[in-house]
Parts: sequence; structure tokens; C-alpha cells
Amino acid sequence: MNNLYKGFKKVKAAKGAAGIDRQSIAAFALNLEENLKQLQGELQSKQYRAQPVKRIEIPKDDGGVRLLGIPTVRDRIVQQTLLNILQPLFDIDFHPSSYGYRPKRSCHDAISKATVFIRKYHREWVVDMDLSKCFDL
Repeated sequence: MNNLYKGFKKVKAAKGAAGIDRQSIAAFALNLEENLKQLQGELQSKQYRAQPVKRIEIPKDDGGVRLLGIPTVRDRIVQQTLLNILQPLFDIDFHPSSYGYRPKRSCHDAISKATVFIRKYHREWVVDMDLSKCFDL
């Protein structure tokens, strides 16, 4: 249950909105130990089922909308707990030049690495691309 508690602490620190069940982080925290025990039991007995995400639209400057999916607090705790457990195991296999969604790495680090590469190998061009709707649900 320690892993679930660590997952909860990360979710709480992120201060996200309630999901489709309308349960806030504060409401989940009111019966934290009981809620985490229930979640642990569901996971151990393979009865846990993620709920649908709450869909909201964020207006874009160009008039379009960005679709956003908000998981329930319970689902975010499970996701964060799994990330906490699995990330250290898989991170060692990532390429050293991989910067996306990696701990302690940022877009600024990627830009610095690219700048060093361009200067070292005397490159005069860069490919810039935007993957449209990459994270849309």
C-alpha cells in the first residue's frame, strides 16, 4: 500500500480536476486509508477497472478546440503508482538522446543537445514538425 500512497501524494501535488465520477482529490483524501485499501484489494484481486475519462474542450487561439481527457482520481493514482514502479526499470533502456516525457529532462535539454550536434557536425538545417492531434483521444 506504500506504493499507492506515494502515487496519491504525486496526484495530490498535481492538483488536477475531478474526473467523470466528480470525486475531487480532497474528497478522496477524506477516507484516504480506506480508499487506498479498497484500491489495493481491487488491484490484487484483478477486479480493478479504469473508468471512462471526462472529456472537455479547451478553446485554441485559431478557433479550434483541444480535446482533453481527465481520468478519475482513483485512475490517476493507479497510473502514477505504475509509473513510479515501471519507470526506473525501463528508463535504463532508453536512448541517451531521448528527451520526451523523461524524468529530469526537458525540451531545453533537447535543444542544447541539438545545438551541440549541429555545431559539432556542421549541419545547416533542422527539421521542424508538428504532429497534428498527436494526443487527441
